[in-house]
Parts: sequence; C-alpha cells; structure tokens
Amino acid sequence: MGFIVYIKSPEEAGDYFFKGIMAIEALKVPVSQAIAAYPLRWRSRIYAIFGLVVVLLVVIMVTSLVGSTDIPLSTIVTVMLSKLPFLHIDQTWSSNIEIIIFDIRLPRILLSALVGAALAVAGATYQGLFRNPLADPLLIGVSQGAGLGAIIGFMLPAVLQITSIPILAFTGAVSAIAVVYMIAKVGRSLPMTTLILAGVALGAFLQAISSYLMLASGDRLHGIISWLLGTLSLTTWSQVFAVIPYIFAGLLTIYLFARPLNVMQLDEEQAQQLGINVEQVKLILLAAATLITAAAVSFCGIIGFVGIIIPHAVRLIWGPDYRFLLPLATVSGAIFLILADTAARTVIAPTEIPVGAITAFFGAPFFLYLLRQKKRAVF
Repeated sequence: MGFIVYIKSPEEAGDYFFKGIMAIEALKVPVSQAIAAYPLRWRSRIYAIFGLVVVLLVVIMVTSLVGSTDIPLSTIVTVMLSKLPFLHIDQTWSSNIEIIIFDIRLPRILLSALVGAALAVAGATYQGLFRNPLADPLLIGVSQGAGLGAIIGFMLPAVLQITSIPILAFTGAVSAIAVVYMIAKVGRSLPMTTLILAGVALGAFLQAISSYLMLASGDRLHGIISWLLGTLSLTTWSQVFAVIPYIFAGLLTIYLFARPLNVMQLDEEQAQQLGINVEQVKLILLAAATLITAAAVSFCGIIGFVGIIIPHAVRLIWGPDYRFLLPLATVSGAIFLILADTAARTVIAPTEIPVGAITAFFGAPFFLYLLRQKKRAVF
C-alpha cells in the first residue's frame, strides 16, 4: 500500500525527483503509480528528441526556400542530393541557383542552428550551476567581454576587421570569464554567489568601456550596433567550420556531466557526500559553457533571450532532468534561432532586422504563454 506525495509546483516536483522520490506534476498521485508511469515519461522524452531532430531537418529544408529568389523545393532537394559522392545527377539548374543555396542560404542556416544550440545549452548549464532561472552569459560578463573585443576590432583599419572581430570577440569573452573566475575563487572553492557578483561588477565595467568606445567610433557606430544586436548576414562556410570544433567539444563535455549536474541541484554539500567532486565539476562546466558561448557570439554578435527562454520552455514541457533537458535544449535552440533569423531577413526585406530583436519579440510572448499554460495545469 503506497503513500501519497503532495506536489504543489513543478519546482517542488523537481526537488522530489533529485532527492530520489519520483517527481510527478499532478497532485495526490500514489508513489506506486508514479513508479509504474516513469519509464513511459523517459520514452516520451526520447521520442521528443527524435521528433525534434526531424522537425529541425524539415525547418532547414523549408527555410532554404525562403529568400528574394524563389527556388522550388524539388530543385533544392536535387541540388543537395547532387553533392552526395555516391549519386550522379545531371545538372539541369543554373550555377546561380547552386551559389544561392550553398554559398548564401545554407551556411547561414547551419550557423544559426549551431549558435542557437550553443546558447540554449550554455543557458541551461549556467542556470544549473547557479541554481538561478535567470542565469545566462550576460550574468557573468561573457557577453560584455565579447562585445568589448568586437568593438575594439571595429576600431581597427577596415582591412583588418573581417579577421580581427571574431578573434577579439572570442578572446574578450574567454578573458572576461577568466578574470571573474580569479576574482571569485576562494582557496580551492568557487562560491557561486561570489562568481555572480564578480561577473555583474566586471560586466558593468566592460560595458562602460564599450559605451565610451562607441561614442568615439564615429562612422563605425552603425556596424558596432548591428553586431551588438546580433546578425548573421555575412555568414560564410569558413565561419561555420571555425565554430564547429568549439561548439561540439563544449556540448559533448556538458552532456557527459549531465548526471552530476542533476545531483548538484540538491545542494553542494549533499552532492559532495554522494561522491561528486563539486569544485571540479563547476570548473569544467563553467569552462565548457563559456567556450561554446564565446564561439557562438564571435561571428554573429550578442543574441539575447535564447539562453533563457529555451531551457525554461524545455523544463516546463519535459521536466528538469538534465540528461534529457540538454539534448532537447540543443535541438530546440537550433530550431528557434533558424526561424528567428529567417524572420529577420524576410519580414521587411531587403532590409534586415537584428536577429536579437526577433528572438526577444517572439520569445517573450511564447514564454509567457508557456507559463500561463503551466499555471493552469498545476492549479
């Protein structure tokens, strides 16, 4: 005969899950029923991952149709299949069509997917480390460091800007988190509260320097503002290939630490008692999340809101288990940013809207809708 667990909110349900009691979102459900139902929840999350991957492939194919030049879907499929080494297809399309697909649209779509996945997973990791639902790269100075590095790149001669801006943005992001880490570290431990405070202080300092440089930039101010608001307008294959190693290495590292990240949602002392080297895990996850954030923003600028809304949406729909939250956030972030960038380049074409403005404009109402629906489900 089982006993009854009363759960009043999704957050309380997550607490019960991580403490070893089956997390259930409905009220007054016997534990015996929850145990019997949980394998089904796991299967549903696995199905959700595969389903989102299929949606991602469809989104990539459909958004490659969208642009100033109308290209039939059959032509796009044929052109893509012609690039496979084991297929021989006679070319019946013009070379301009192939250039539009492979040199303009496809690199931009793939970079959008990589950046969206990286920002979503980085946001989920920061939120788990800090146990703060509002945590994102802006909180600890990573984005501000990248912004300052990019602004310095814009101040250089025009011939050096193309290569220097991504490098300086990446360097600025990594340097910012290194400074924050050195300030916040106490002995062998890294208090999360101290890390956040150091990040906020350093972020404000870097933002002040950036503001002064923007005022002194003259006719380069438009390019700086465009980069700071996020843009994917000049994407090339070299940029896609440049970020792939960093993002894949960071994502793989974070995936491997999904279970320790679950345990750390309890309390650092309890996680230590359960055999988790908390300080080592925090350092590795912090470095991996910063790496993929720096790689993401180095070419496309600072795109806000993705790192907050996507982890929250995934957590509200599929639960707080990081073993599923991370891959679900990866695919969801990729889909979200591809759609946002497609809207940015087509809504008022030929003028482009900064993709960061699109992510905030569409992301905020969607997030509020999810919160409203979840509130109705609980009460």
